[in-house]
Amino acid sequence: MKKEKKKIPYSPLPEYLSIGPSNIHGAGIFATEDIPKGIVIGITHVYDQNFQHDYIRTPLGGFINHKETPNCELIEDESDDYKNLKTLRKIEQGEELTLKYSL
Repeated sequence: MKKEKKKIPYSPLPEYLSIGPSNIHGAGIFATEDIPKGIVIGITHVYDQNFQHDYIRTPLGGFINHKETPNCELIEDESDDYKNLKTLRKIEQGEELTLKYSL
């Protein structure tokens, strides 16, 4: 019997984020309103062993830039099929979201 998975609705970016020019590298993801600490923003990577590093990056994962002192972190869901972006601290409106790359 196949285990039934909980379906998660997908949106490329939540309405409180936008893509824009980055001072870090090319384009980045920016908060269009304040985002509290501890918020799970959405899916950044989907597991697929046929892709480089075993993951497909979503728009959220593809446009977030690296910083040694990030304001977000990656967390895995219970099934290990997805990686999600979670805020490490409050992010102010207009601030770029950043992540310390680990893949």
